[in-house]
Amino acid sequence: MTARIALVADPDGHGGRLQRLAEDGSPVGRPEQHRDLAAAVAAAEAGEQPRWVWPATDAVYPRLLPQRVARCHDLALVEPLLLGLEGRYGHPRSLGAAWARLKGLSVPEDRPDGGAADNHGQPSLFQPDRHQLPPGTDPLLAVVEVHADQQRRAARVDHPDRMRLLCAAESAGALAAAEMAYDGLPWRADIHDELLTRLLGPRPPAGARPRLLGELAAEVQRALGGRPFNPDSHVQVLRAFADQGIRLPSTRSWVLKQVDHPAAALMMRYKELSRIHTAHGWAWQESWARGGRFRPEYVVGGVVSGRWASRGGGALQIPRMLRGAVVADPGWSLVVADAAQLEPRVLAALSGDTGLARAAAQGDLYEALAAIAFSGDRARAKLGLLGAMYGQTSGEVGPLLTVLRRRFPAAMAYVEAAARTGEDGGVVRSHLGRICPPPSSADTAAEPSEAEAAAEPDGDRLLRAARARGRFTRNFVIQATAAEWALALLAALRRRLASIGPDATGGRPHLVFFQHDEVVVHVPTQYADLAAAAVGAAAEEARTLVFGATPVRMPLETHIVDCYADAK
Repeated sequence: MTARIALVADPDGHGGRLQRLAEDGSPVGRPEQHRDLAAAVAAAEAGEQPRWVWPATDAVYPRLLPQRVARCHDLALVEPLLLGLEGRYGHPRSLGAAWARLKGLSVPEDRPDGGAADNHGQPSLFQPDRHQLPPGTDPLLAVVEVHADQQRRAARVDHPDRMRLLCAAESAGALAAAEMAYDGLPWRADIHDELLTRLLGPRPPAGARPRLLGELAAEVQRALGGRPFNPDSHVQVLRAFADQGIRLPSTRSWVLKQVDHPAAALMMRYKELSRIHTAHGWAWQESWARGGRFRPEYVVGGVVSGRWASRGGGALQIPRMLRGAVVADPGWSLVVADAAQLEPRVLAALSGDTGLARAAAQGDLYEALAAIAFSGDRARAKLGLLGAMYGQTSGEVGPLLTVLRRRFPAAMAYVEAAARTGEDGGVVRSHLGRICPPPSSADTAAEPSEAEAAAEPDGDRLLRAARARGRFTRNFVIQATAAEWALALLAALRRRLASIGPDATGGRPHLVFFQHDEVVVHVPTQYADLAAAAVGAAAEEARTLVFGATPVRMPLETHIVDCYADAK
């Protein structure tokens, strides 16, 4: 069994205390005080690679880097997983909150999480203590006892092995997130500036609209009658279209695509470029991509499905137009890999549907699905399966669902059972045990206006809310399980990359970017093929860990490139 060591850092950011633990969490021996915590961690890693038990990875690990650890148990990430299974979804998750519940004390609210590191990957020594422990409480004792309590609670759930895997994967994800913030994604500011200038015009004064964006705004205004309006204002854009006899429910791209008017295409282009200027423009570069590195700040498990969120900087998406700025260092390469059709394959593995599993064993799932059930029409096969997973039933999708129910009954029954549970006000869980939020007003559409409320009977509103809830739970079981596979992939890939290298300069391959089902590895070129092989092996390991002996494949499309833009 892997050794466990509880760890708390001293307020000065340098020293700390360690307590060895048995597998059940009980303490072994006496606590150890160390003036150099990073050195103590390095010594333990070299000798035994323990599982480190600490309050929160993002509060501890950044101050240990560049010293790497192989595994950890993150109390703050594990606590909400267990609370959800216990019917206490959304309760505070800090060490202090868990300690208070354990001791029957008043439970403190969690403090806002502003991140444990600055955007250069360095730990912040002046961040407020987020542990929320009562004055005089020994934090190491709290870590030890809360961890032991979590071990007991995890052993009592319906599938304890799955829950232990989820806790380990979630914690490993936190390690990867901290390391990616520390290492950073290679970023060429000069190329970024060239791309922005080509798209938007020369850099404008602070607060001004770039020249080409301004010209495009003028074109939109002329196409809508010439009256000046602000294209960044949702209300003013809707009014400008209405003045031309075009009433829009919103200015979303999918709405504009359906409008047969020259202003619609111009407006979509304006929105796209404006988003780049706002989210990844020159101001973003100064704040997030200094020193030739973009250092994303991920929030592990920041979305209810277990997907990651970010604290800013657009960490979960780099626009295709700007990927040319992501260039490997001299003598290095990028290994870019993303999962193909991940969520449909997850549905096949979850449901055990033999027909869908056969389709998912092929290279292109939609092509195989089309050959089996839709006379070779890939577009109809994709539309039908996505409709089944996301709860779309209107229009052309309805007849396609009928075909799917006949040909793939187990898969359709799986998602429809999840939808019924949601419609009835119940909760569903991912394959490993993540619980979805219970019903609340936030799950449904916004409150109707007075006119809508008068026109729509209460029963209709309740039915609409129930259906919205059903669409949410229908997709939750798939998306949350896909997030678990991605976490298992990260954990396996971190371990495999650690065994490659170093090169003559001491460089090793390392993860530098992750978004949902895509990973980017920065690797000395001489090891690029090994890193690519590690990605494929990690994907297979994740498939087996999460789903067991399933025939469903989770293939990754992998490219070895010098520039991120060349991978697509």
